[in-house]
Amino acid sequence: MATIPVIVKHQGKKYDVDLDPTSIGEVFKFQLYSLTGVEPERQKILVKGGQLKDDTDLSKLGAKPGQTFMMMGTPSESGNVLQRPKEAVKFVEDMTEAEAAKQVGAIPAGLQNLGNTCYLNSTLQTLRAVPELQQELAKYTPAPPAAGTSGSSLGDLSMFGLGGLGASTDLTASLRDLYKQMGETQDGFPPLVFLNALRTAYPQFAQKSKSGHGYAQQDAEEAWSQIVSQLHQKLKIKKPSEDSSEVKEISFIDKYFAGAFSSVTECDEQAARDGGEEPVRSNDPFLKLDCHISGTTNHLRDGILAGLEEKIEKRSPVLDRDAIYTKKSKISRLPKYLTVHFVRFFWKREAQKKAKIMRKVTFPNELDVIEFCTDELKKMLIPVRDKVREVRKDEEDVERARKRQKRIHDKQVADEAAGIVDSVSESQKADEKKAEEKKKEVKTADGDTAMEDVVYKTDAEVEAERAAAILAAKKELHALIAPELEKDEGANKSGLYELRGVVTHQGASADSGHYTAYVKKLGPVDPKTGKRGEEDGKWWWFNDDKVSEVDAEKITTLSGGGESHSALILLYKAIPLPSAEGMEE
Repeated sequence: MATIPVIVKHQGKKYDVDLDPTSIGEVFKFQLYSLTGVEPERQKILVKGGQLKDDTDLSKLGAKPGQTFMMMGTPSESGNVLQRPKEAVKFVEDMTEAEAAKQVGAIPAGLQNLGNTCYLNSTLQTLRAVPELQQELAKYTPAPPAAGTSGSSLGDLSMFGLGGLGASTDLTASLRDLYKQMGETQDGFPPLVFLNALRTAYPQFAQKSKSGHGYAQQDAEEAWSQIVSQLHQKLKIKKPSEDSSEVKEISFIDKYFAGAFSSVTECDEQAARDGGEEPVRSNDPFLKLDCHISGTTNHLRDGILAGLEEKIEKRSPVLDRDAIYTKKSKISRLPKYLTVHFVRFFWKREAQKKAKIMRKVTFPNELDVIEFCTDELKKMLIPVRDKVREVRKDEEDVERARKRQKRIHDKQVADEAAGIVDSVSESQKADEKKAEEKKKEVKTADGDTAMEDVVYKTDAEVEAERAAAILAAKKELHALIAPELEKDEGANKSGLYELRGVVTHQGASADSGHYTAYVKKLGPVDPKTGKRGEEDGKWWWFNDDKVSEVDAEKITTLSGGGESHSALILLYKAIPLPSAEGMEE
């Protein structure tokens, strides 16, 4: 059967097309794609009875030579012109190990268990979740060793097949090198050099097992504290002085991990107070909050509150003897990264070992710590926190409205595709109803009834107004940040934290069992802009050299209540504040 010459009108242009009546609608759409650049799935071709479907038999259209068809649709934003790639396509099987490890979606490297070293592996994986730490470590250069010292021996590494390998005993440099090596592989990496450096710096981690075979299991919290302590001493950041051109050095840990307490210590005995003994006020730094667990502790908040009040026995100068004092603390500075330690282990004298408190203690994905702060800090944080929640609610409302509109649109398209051609759609009916009510009655000054024209806004106009209102709210949010908090780059400015990492322990005591780590996945990095995309909400589970992806629901099962995996260390990060440009910072 011969082709039929027809005309297709699209966006004011006419296209001469040869319609093959022996083919189907999909073929005709691809013909138009080559002429207009509009993808077949985005085309709406109006024919008698509705829209042209992909499986429509073109012979049934009854097309006549010179007949005109109307087409609607626009090309996708990604463009429709096929071009040669600017960079040669490289397949994963052709990449080096380091290149494959840096690809979007690549599984991160695990760490091999070198004999009861899961406590260390889980700690290292969780700390690695801090991008600022990796950035500063990459720039770290150890200070030259003092005269007369070598600074290069790590002891005998021949047991690991690394005899003759020299490296710095500087734990910070070893951590820098380890993270660099982990970033270049997807396999389980052996942290040999770092482990030996840790045992050299802190011999407690070189303790042998009671069975006489290999090394003993250790407490992950102790490893965390010692590593952070070394970083506190060694890893410095250069910072311009505010009142001069001089450049000061501050500790990375002080900037991003250290908070501060404002504390009051007072003798419990009335006799001391009657004798004129005044409460002692102090300001103390902290690197973690302790969550103390008792028989009434059910939630993280309960344990933190308990940890902010402690009893101390010391000598009273007024009573001239030892007495019990109560020290009450409030937080006066919140760091960007907040470490929370569940105090689950205690020394059990009769068993001569660190026993574990099995009690279930729940913890939130988002933590509000404002109630633990001083009154001065509360005044700065509360307005920002409340504005953040207001902006979130507005954004959620807009997103719900957008999804509702999409459902209505998708239903309309589906009905049309199924051949349900209604003369007036739901949205059209609503528009007609508005047009009928275009005149509304209003009272004039003399009491007469007048008719007034009412202008109705389109959905696009309403959405634009909402977006403008949200942008204005974000600008207000930033104006609410106190100047002293604004200057403190490493501080939390809202009092709200999001959970980013969890170190867990499985077992009944610190000296046995197994440690693992859960780290929330970061959004993919755009290679062109360097900005991170939206996160998918999933987590990486690091079980030594085994790495797998888990859903967020898994994290809610880590509250304890038995010998199964329970949270020991939580790593929280200050929530990103939405910027005035609408991007989170």
